[in-house]
Amino acid sequence: MKYPDISKAVEQEILASYEKLYRLAFSYVKNEQDAMDVVQESVYKAMKNASQIKEKKYIKTWLWRIVINTAVDATRRQSRFVSDDQVQEEGQEDRYEDTDIMVALDTLEEKERKVIMLKVFEEWTIREIADCLHENPNTVKSMLYRGLKKLRGKVEAEMV
Repeated sequence: MKYPDISKAVEQEILASYEKLYRLAFSYVKNEQDAMDVVQESVYKAMKNASQIKEKKYIKTWLWRIVINTAVDATRRQSRFVSDDQVQEEGQEDRYEDTDIMVALDTLEEKERKVIMLKVFEEWTIREIADCLHENPNTVKSMLYRGLKKLRGKVEAEMV
């Protein structure tokens, strides 16, 4: 069943979480303009496909999944054209203050990275993350703990 006000609910969720969506996109693409492009493209996709949502309670996870997938696609396209070294040479800086952790995050498996980003930086619950990634909550917990253990090891190794 389609809800006539589902587009309005999607729009409200976009407006309520716009800054967080930008921060999530930025964590993938590493510069302001690309992050804005990812969010803009994601908003377009969300509004265009809002009628696909069956229940309002899934809007948030559906929207975040769109941003993650769009950011991953943008990162793949970007990696074909520009290396990280070239981006740093051009003066594009990561706005996160603790760049060691961001660099360490980039070394994790994609799903571990997503789980940690949503849990640590966005303060999502395990259930919300599981819904967003279409995973079992126990699987999400395992990915979270495994990813955090890897991060801890990388950060500690760099401190020595």
